[in-house]
Amino acid sequence: MSDLHNLSVKALATLLQSKEVSAVEVATRFLARMGGNPHNAFLDIDSEVTLAQARASDAKLADGTAGPLEGVPVAHKDVFVTRDFATTAGSKMLSGYRSPFDATVVQRLRTAGMVTLGKLNCDEFAMGSANENSAYGPVQNPWDTARVPGGSSGGSAAAVAAGLAPAATGTDTGGSIRQPASFCGITGIKPTYGRASRYGMIAYASSLDQAGPMARSAEDCALLLSAMCGGDIDRDSTSLDIPTEDFSASLNNSLEGLRIGIPKEFFGEGLAADVRAAVDGALREYEKLGAKLVPISLPRTELSIPVYYIIAPAEASSNLSRFDGVKFGHRAKDYTDLVDMYKKTRAEGFGNEVKRRIMTGAYVLSHGYYDAYYLQAQKIRRMIADDFQNAFKQCDVIAGPVAPSVAWKFGENANDPVADYLADIFTLPASLAGLPGMSVPAGFGASGMPVGLQLIGNYFKEAQLLNAAHRLQQATDFHLRQPEGLQ
Repeated sequence: MSDLHNLSVKALATLLQSKEVSAVEVATRFLARMGGNPHNAFLDIDSEVTLAQARASDAKLADGTAGPLEGVPVAHKDVFVTRDFATTAGSKMLSGYRSPFDATVVQRLRTAGMVTLGKLNCDEFAMGSANENSAYGPVQNPWDTARVPGGSSGGSAAAVAAGLAPAATGTDTGGSIRQPASFCGITGIKPTYGRASRYGMIAYASSLDQAGPMARSAEDCALLLSAMCGGDIDRDSTSLDIPTEDFSASLNNSLEGLRIGIPKEFFGEGLAADVRAAVDGALREYEKLGAKLVPISLPRTELSIPVYYIIAPAEASSNLSRFDGVKFGHRAKDYTDLVDMYKKTRAEGFGNEVKRRIMTGAYVLSHGYYDAYYLQAQKIRRMIADDFQNAFKQCDVIAGPVAPSVAWKFGENANDPVADYLADIFTLPASLAGLPGMSVPAGFGASGMPVGLQLIGNYFKEAQLLNAAHRLQQATDFHLRQPEGLQ
């Protein structure tokens, strides 16, 4: 079948289970599309490993021991460690590194039967909003190769949008699943903090990092999320010991009477007119489906930016201290003593954005500034979480834009890193509160670039979010549209 790359995860799983196609046939099709690494989406590809996994899946499909997603391809963001592929986190610091074990997310998707296509490009150590910070070059947006795909999971979003993979894993610290999903016109969900294990996920900010799936539709994301989630408390102290859930079970529930909160802070000055028009159009569709729009307020939305860029760099400065050239990763060739080796190794191995955040984090944690900055940021973080709980007394789901604009052109913010930070204003609050959030294709801007609608739910309400997203996608075709020239 020549159109395998255009099929959804659900459709591929159905074809594989009925043996209309083989896992090897599906994997071969995607490997052929990945030749030449379009859009610089992948950092490591090993066709022998992929085909070996596909053959193993075919054997399970033949003997009746297949998993629910047996033979369906997936690609992993390069912050998930893998035994069979290199893991670099998009950094020179880990160039060529191979882990002795798989991350829990990788392991669980493999247990479900998924075949790994390779590792995906990302901002270095997941630090960025544009995927311009990778040590291995930027990822191109398939809708316009002169524009960014969003970050840090830009390789994941671009691979799915370009038909290089039917699904991918991503991580979301301050919006790094939702924003690239919006910029590339696909669907992505960040579950409640602790739903998916962080074991084997290279840490950026430990109290914020969360894994999640990226695919074309909410239905596909539900299938992947069901396989990814589950307690892992023996290996991840932040993992929640709650039972796994079938997120597909309630996809077709009616939205009659669903209260959708519209925060006034998400629709003020700074929101591009074309983004607002697309989001407003999606909200009108919800009204047609029986939902009720309710005005709400999230008064500390603007404070989420300074709070995040104090807490996240503080945690990063601690997490990245392990990359010193002693046990693994890059080590400077010429040095005079241990301290000199530390300095030169980190100067050579880390990129500018990573250095910027490490230095910021070390500063806010230093003597005399901890109380003034870090402690105050944590207090406001609690207030932001309380704002959401007050809002959820009035509504069931919160909706708004994912980002203030569509994807910008490469180099547009090169000399102004703060401009990139400001692009996260609508995604940061949910991350700071640890709430589930997702991006759903909602239309296109004046430039023809995709626009995402953000849906935010209360804790453990992923099924409700996916239901709302799926019903919108049943009523619209934005998630089915593809970049021009995609074959």
